[in-house]
Amino acid sequence: MKDSERPIGIFDSGLGGLTVFKSLRALLPGENLVYFGDTARVPYGTKSAQAVIAFSKEITAFLLERRIKLLVVACNTASSLALDEIRKLSPVPVLGVILPGVEAALKAVPAGGRVLVTGTSATVNSRAYSKALAAAGARVKVLEKACPLFVPLVEEGWCSKPVAAIVAREYLAPFRGRKVDALILGCTHYPLLKKVIAAVMGPRTRIVDSARVTAACAKADLERRGLLNRGRKGSSEFIVSDAPERFSGLALRLLGIKTGKVAVKRF
Repeated sequence: MKDSERPIGIFDSGLGGLTVFKSLRALLPGENLVYFGDTARVPYGTKSAQAVIAFSKEITAFLLERRIKLLVVACNTASSLALDEIRKLSPVPVLGVILPGVEAALKAVPAGGRVLVTGTSATVNSRAYSKALAAAGARVKVLEKACPLFVPLVEEGWCSKPVAAIVAREYLAPFRGRKVDALILGCTHYPLLKKVIAAVMGPRTRIVDSARVTAACAKADLERRGLLNRGRKGSSEFIVSDAPERFSGLALRLLGIKTGKVAVKRF
């Protein structure tokens, strides 16, 4: 196998990272993609940092066995807490979703504007987005709100049910009158609730999804290293740690992704 034909590895705590997978597939149709969803241990956002790091290292080692050429950590919690440890372990470049999300937000917010970061409890408590925005020299006011029930809602496939709107209003309605210019979807599950979140925040607030920017960063990395696969149609492989049929059904219903047979890898 040529180096350019080696796959891109992608992982998330569950099915939320499929939003990143879908953007990668659209932008890089010739690439071979291997997706791992840790469905046995979702959600990561309520776990300790030590647990998230341990899970992330296990999954990274597994994907490296597949001879990947790039690893995309399509999980904000793992990107917030485990990226440095993953990079120590990985001989190939590792791309998280925090910096691409910050890049997208900065394009949407004027100087002096307000950014609301939503995410899991672990991501918000890490202040990863605030730190990244500060490091980028952004002159913006950062607000943060943990929305821990969003991930279970998505994993249950309840994105369009009334309960999703009720929960979104409970979390976000207090921010509607605070002149928020942009809301960062700081979890890859959250784009599946984008319409519900946008309805609560109103038309003034730009909703920032890092999936497309992350895919663009992946393409740029492969171009820089001369590893783009120019094939017409790349392969897609899906692996989970539990409940493959449920994962496959939700992937089709929520994102229109036909997974085919989903393999299982338990740790």
